[in-house]
Amino acid sequence: MKPIYQRLRKRTLQLSSQLPPSEFHSDFAWASDRSAHTLASHHLVSQLQESIAGIIDDDLGHGLHHTLSVTLDAGILMLVEGKASGLTGRLLDRQMVLAQCAGLLHDVKRKEADHSACGAKFAETLLAPYPLTPSEIHDICLAIRNHEAFKATVDAASDMGQLVSDCLYDADKFQWGPPNFTKTLWDMVAYYDPPVESFVAKFPGGMSRITQIRATFRTSTGRKYGPPIIDQGLAIGNELYRIMKNEFGL
Repeated sequence: MKPIYQRLRKRTLQLSSQLPPSEFHSDFAWASDRSAHTLASHHLVSQLQESIAGIIDDDLGHGLHHTLSVTLDAGILMLVEGKASGLTGRLLDRQMVLAQCAGLLHDVKRKEADHSACGAKFAETLLAPYPLTPSEIHDICLAIRNHEAFKATVDAASDMGQLVSDCLYDADKFQWGPPNFTKTLWDMVAYYDPPVESFVAKFPGGMSRITQIRATFRTSTGRKYGPPIIDQGLAIGNELYRIMKNEFGL
C-alpha cells in the first residue's frame, strides 16, 4: 500500500475511535451473546466455517473478517426479528443457524461478476451433504442470491425463508458504515493499488452509493438501526474527503 494510503487509513481509524459505539449491539446484547455463542460452538456452523476458511480471500475487503461480522449480525437480526414474529425455542435457534450459514457463504464467490448468483449456486452444492433439509438449503441459497443492493430479488417460498434473506441483507449492509472506512476500503486499495488521483476522483461517487443504502434496509430492526450506522460511516467518509482535499492537497 502506498504511504499516502497508509496515512489516510490511520486518520480514518482515529476518526472512527471518536464515534460512539453502535446502539444495535448494545440494545440487543442478549441476542449478540447468543449469536456469538452459536457462531463459536454450533457443530454445523463451525464445520461450515472450517470448510470456507481456505476459500475466502481478504484481498477485496470482503474476507473472513467481513464474513464473520455479517454472520454475527445476521444471527442477531434473526433472533430479534424471529422473536417479534412469534418464533421461540428450537425453531428460533434453527432459523438463527440458517441465517448464520447464509452469512458465512454470502461472499464466497466475491470475485465473480455476478457473485450473488454464483455464490448461491456454489452454496447449493456445498451444503448438500450437511444435515439440512432441501427447504433449508433453498432458503440459505435464496438469501445469498438476494444479498446485493440495487438488484432485483427473488421472493422466498415462505415467511421464514424471506426472513433469512432479509436478515442477511441488512447484516451485510450494516458493514457499509464505519467498517467500510476502517477496513474494507483499505483492503480494496491494497489489492487494486489505484492511482491517488483516481481514488480521490471516484470517492464522491462511492459516498453517493453508500448514501443510497440508507433507504434499502428490509427488516424493521434494520430500518431502525441501519441508517444511523450508515450515517456514522458517511461522517468518517466526509471528513476523510475533507482531509484529502484540504490537508493533503489531493
